[in-house]
Amino acid sequence: MITAIVQYRLPPSIDLDSCAQHFRNIAAGFRNVPGLIRKQFIYAEDGWAGGVYLWRSQADAEAFYTGPWLLGIRERYGMDPQIKYFHTACVTDNSVEAVLLPDAAE
Repeated sequence: MITAIVQYRLPPSIDLDSCAQHFRNIAAGFRNVPGLIRKQFIYAEDGWAGGVYLWRSQADAEAFYTGPWLLGIRERYGMDPQIKYFHTACVTDNSVEAVLLPDAAE
């Protein structure tokens, strides 16, 4: 599993409420992204926003972070996102009382 932290700077006109509404409008569109396990939509008071994604593989993540998704970020926010990848050994998910373990070592 791979965790990707994606960040981009918002224009000053986008506050928490408008950012949260945009995220709520697009959230369902992530339900069928190949290889995506989970996404958390994030916003910081200093004007940065983005997502914390849990992927089955880095190849799945890299395939998603190109094409239409990247073009949309560039168009909306005028910058390329900052993306950092982390190998994820396991995830404790208390909402479903489970520990997620990666499949075979990558």
